[in-house]
Amino acid sequence: MADSHVPGAYVVRGGGVDHSFIDLDDPTRVEFPYMERITELFDAWAPAGQRLRAVHVGGAGMTLARYLAYTRPTSAQIVLEPDAELTAEVRRELPLPSRSGIKVRPVDGRTGIRAMRDEYADIIVVDAFDRLSVPGELVTAQALADMARVLRTDGVVAINVTDRSPFAWTHRVLAGLAHVLPQMAVNSEIATLRGRRAGNLVLIASRRELPALALLRTMDKVAFPSRWLFGAELDSWRGAAEPFDDAAPQGSPVPPSTKTHFG
Repeated sequence: MADSHVPGAYVVRGGGVDHSFIDLDDPTRVEFPYMERITELFDAWAPAGQRLRAVHVGGAGMTLARYLAYTRPTSAQIVLEPDAELTAEVRRELPLPSRSGIKVRPVDGRTGIRAMRDEYADIIVVDAFDRLSVPGELVTAQALADMARVLRTDGVVAINVTDRSPFAWTHRVLAGLAHVLPQMAVNSEIATLRGRRAGNLVLIASRRELPALALLRTMDKVAFPSRWLFGAELDSWRGAAEPFDDAAPQGSPVPPSTKTHFG
């Protein structure tokens, strides 16, 4: 539907919440704060304009894929989106640019990642929800290890999750990441980190040192105050949780507030 605040822009809405914001005239305008943090990671990860191979687990309006296609032309992108009906509607109403390099596969994230070759991707973005919850099978130790397998040695994964204090679920996801991609960071709005409300948290992880200074510099211009946790501060925050296992996957808690943004 048409966005009520930005002329010419649209939102993909379902289940009573917004899943994507799309401005066809300006693909760099992603609107959702957590998406802004991920685009800042894109910009900091490689020199401007450099071609990247990206895999997106979860598609909806393909906002982040459109951003990469616009800022890094010729990038090869694969979107894993099992809802073929949604993809067809988005492509009909909000067409992708010609020669965008974006290919959509109608499969779930685990199936799609499992089929990919080793060291294929520079970036993997996980932004997928089922009934407002991150599917548990996407964040088990086994799932995260498979993503690490698909990443190039210097690649990075970014995961959008929803949680609230004391963040026990998120801590378990980070425990799984730590085994395979030890360089980690977390960003969330300060109100969420202080336990005032549920919200989005962006988890990033890599084998390579993260661009902490570049990411921190962006915090001066954000509309909603947020904070990055790195290093020893992150280790203290996440504690000694155990990773999730395929034998007992668990989806993220469903936030009580629809102010949270869902991929």
